[in-house]
Amino acid sequence: MAGGSAIRGSRVGAGPMGEAERGDAAPRMYVSYFCSNGHETRPAFAAEAQVPETWDCPRCGMPANMDSENPPPPPKTTPYKTHLAYVKERRTDAEAKVILEEALAILRERRKNGEVIY
Repeated sequence: MAGGSAIRGSRVGAGPMGEAERGDAAPRMYVSYFCSNGHETRPAFAAEAQVPETWDCPRCGMPANMDSENPPPPPKTTPYKTHLAYVKERRTDAEAKVILEEALAILRERRKNGEVIY
């Protein structure tokens, strides 16, 4: 025998799996949640647990509630904004032109004085 285990195909703790060995299961309740895409999800909760009002649908990720006739609407997503888009929200074109002229004047003055600017 070449260095093998005496009991092949088993692992530590392996044994017969049945209700008699594990004990009785805790009492459960199944609650139906419905998302706006028409999916139904039925998670199991402990019988004495407080059930949440909303649940995330595991199929599409949308929020779901227990009202099949009136599921929650999809969340509103805002598009990604660039840094320039935020700057344009804060300043008008005239303000931007003034700021640019001030920065260029400072840069030109430094170059005229012989400063090395990279």
